[in-house]
Amino acid sequence: MLLQNTVYKSPHIPVMVKEVIQLLNINKDGIYVDATLGCGGHSKEILKKLGRDGLLIGFDRDAEAIECARYIIDDERVILRKANFSQIVDVLKELGLEKIDGILFDLGISMLQIKDLSRGFSFNSPKTLDMRMDQSLTLKAWDVVNKYPEYKLIQIFKDYGDEPFSKRIAKEIVKQRQKKTIDSCKELSDLVKKIIPKKGNIHPATRVFQAIRMEVNRELEELKEGLKKAIQVLKKGGRIVVISYHSGEDRIVKTFLREEEKGGNITILTKKPIFPSLEEITKNPSSRSARLRGGEKL
Repeated sequence: MLLQNTVYKSPHIPVMVKEVIQLLNINKDGIYVDATLGCGGHSKEILKKLGRDGLLIGFDRDAEAIECARYIIDDERVILRKANFSQIVDVLKELGLEKIDGILFDLGISMLQIKDLSRGFSFNSPKTLDMRMDQSLTLKAWDVVNKYPEYKLIQIFKDYGDEPFSKRIAKEIVKQRQKKTIDSCKELSDLVKKIIPKKGNIHPATRVFQAIRMEVNRELEELKEGLKKAIQVLKKGGRIVVISYHSGEDRIVKTFLREEEKGGNITILTKKPIFPSLEEITKNPSSRSARLRGGEKL
């Protein structure tokens, strides 16, 4: 079910826009890829820097994100495609393109997905646990929560969520589902809240929900493949820019850029990650964990 236009008018706020545009160093006649389109927040800013002959290609694995971006961005310089990171080379080939001037990855989840309670991402949603960014996927969050063995739950909570209470949460999930399946987001959220004490404004189930979402969507695997493909399609002097929100994602990006620099393929533009300003975090709390890195193709 597509979201109403009222939701499209108040989409996810793009993170570190000024820093992203500066790192991309946009050529007004260049070809750019927004590999995580969302509702097009970053894309709109990139378009402001592009001339009439410039081109922006927006990718997203979520069909609703494509619809949202189509509603918000009405520009003949934009091509939108439903695709994963790993399909970048194929989509460019389909469009008759080989090389691009820049690519942006803004990882994680968008406010569009959270606000639609039927998608099963939100802590308080009474709907079935889902969390699929691409609705054609067969694995749902419900399957992870209700079918994964305890040891595997512990593993994904640790690896994808950095959750210190992984063992206790996994044990309680298994105990609960022996009585009754855990069906809704709110049921899982309430279970986790009983185990983890609340600190500040961060919801106790944040890490668990993040870990399950990353498992369902194979986010780290897609990221690794997408980074490789991005370097393949960049022109000399082209730039890759990545915003990550999770330590595992950031480690992958950092390691990848270092290896590519050692191999003589790129120059790293950010020796240390760039963080959002205190002002931005105050205005947009969801940006608090963002880390920005970039590189230039040699």
